Amino acid sequence: MQDASGPKMNVLFLCTGNSCRSQMAEGWARHLKGDVIEPYSAGVATHGLNPNAVEVMAEAGVDISGHHSKLLSDLDGVEFDYVVTVCGHAHEQCPVFPGRTKVVHVGFDDPPKLAVDAATEEEALGHYRRVRDEIRTFIDTLPGALEA
Repeated sequence: MQDASGPKMNVLFLCTGNSCRSQMAEGWARHLKGDVIEPYSAGVATHGLNPNAVEVMAEAGVDISGHHSKLLSDLDGVEFDYVVTVCGHAHEQCPVFPGRTKVVHVGFDDPPKLAVDAATEEEALGHYRRVRDEIRTFIDTLPGALEA
């Protein structure tokens, strides 16, 4: 397992639009594991930063308001140790990465899709909070879960 004295591992969280799940994963990884992981996020398309994701992350003490939606091509030149696809579509569309990069799929529900039928804003935010917490639980297992 990596320790703080060695170089950080570069981990990319890849999602469809880089608006919600991958942004939350990057935020959690920076907040919880920034001593051993250099986190990045990108999408196979860009859908802008989801304001509800920003809100629920802020509730948990993690500021992702300065993030922006990026394409994988925006990160040209970065060698990733791991690429974590956080949605099925990104996993299916995931490009081949050269060299030693290992691709791992850890899917999470899509909060915007779940929130579409919510009767209230609070009910909609509940979906975002649940997925936020599931992503945090996964990030807590890093880097060990990736190296297994």
